[in-house]
Amino acid sequence: MGDDAWIERATVVLAALESGREPPKDDQRAAVKGALAELVASAPGKSVEVRIPPYAAVQVIEGATHRRGTPPAVVEMNTQTWLALALGRLTWAEAMRDGRVHASGARSDLSGLLPLGTPGGI
Repeated sequence: MGDDAWIERATVVLAALESGREPPKDDQRAAVKGALAELVASAPGKSVEVRIPPYAAVQVIEGATHRRGTPPAVVEMNTQTWLALALGRLTWAEAMRDGRVHASGARSDLSGLLPLGTPGGI
């Protein structure tokens, strides 16, 4: 699978979630982790923790390095919201307005980083 393999996987999982079906947990985990890996590659750092429970959490964005306890900036959302944001099917402003994203702390606005990559034709 190439660097954009996460796009195909995320698209399939998101379509299932949007239609009310529950994709296999392993597929959801792979889609979430693939999109998070793309985020880490595009915004390396350790000042903001992005959490997509129960599948993964990563630290991104340059700035103060966080080592222990709760980071100063945390962004948390569910799988469907994360994949929709990553693929450009939902904007950061919409997700915040609708309460689908819980973001706290300085630098927790990810709008400048989303959507990820180039989900060509999606």
